[in-house]
Amino acid sequence: MLRWLRGLRAAPQIPEAAWQATLAAYPFLAARPPEELQRLRELAARFLQDKEFHGALGFAITDEVALSIAAQAVLPVLHLPGDLAWYDDFVGIVVAPEEVSTPRVAIDEAGVVHEYDEAIIGEARERGPVMLSWPHVQEGGLPADGAILNVVIHEFAHKIDMRDGEVDGCPPLPAGFAGQATRSQARAHWRRTLEPAYDAFREQAIVAERFGGEPPWLDGYAASSLGEFFAVACEAYFVDPRRFAREFGTLAPLFDAFFRPGLDPA
Repeated sequence: MLRWLRGLRAAPQIPEAAWQATLAAYPFLAARPPEELQRLRELAARFLQDKEFHGALGFAITDEVALSIAAQAVLPVLHLPGDLAWYDDFVGIVVAPEEVSTPRVAIDEAGVVHEYDEAIIGEARERGPVMLSWPHVQEGGLPADGAILNVVIHEFAHKIDMRDGEVDGCPPLPAGFAGQATRSQARAHWRRTLEPAYDAFREQAIVAERFGGEPPWLDGYAASSLGEFFAVACEAYFVDPRRFAREFGTLAPLFDAFFRPGLDPA
């Protein structure tokens, strides 16, 4: 599994045939400008050099698997200061051949503890590994019907969100972000922008589910919390940025300011 990358001081270029196959499998990557594609390729090679892939439930890690995940995982940090340093709290990536059942514990409003099993297609643990279902990784391109499911970007958006110790939909923000003088002011600005968009989305999702209203564009799972809304919104932002800008006119500039600092608003 790309063993020639590991242990080398400088990551070599990913083989052309393997890179082109990855771009063909994920057209939203191929659609990016040439200069971004070159940087994406370089970051993907470094990512493969730094991380360790493990197959679960008998799944075999191949070059295709590792490179598909790496190319999508590095997209959110492509322009972030520190790039791969955002992912330096973990090494392992576990890939399963299907969704995985994992035990959960929840406490309801009455204080009753409920234990249950939940089927998941991906999971990011704070300072721990990322788990991904390979069939769902393969669905990461933009389907013909416009529906988006990108489990790689979703879980790595959680990793970015977790950097300040909370999964609350607000990644760590520097002083000066969006013209805000301090970090706390930057965070308040982020929440003032994100929360109304989340509330509107949640209302639309509830109306669609309970009263047969028009379903929202994003996966309804985004209505479960601000953290999930941020991760699902990141999927759409990176896979179909044009429609994201139309659907979420207030969020697009906010995400641009974070994920593409220094971008000309024009």
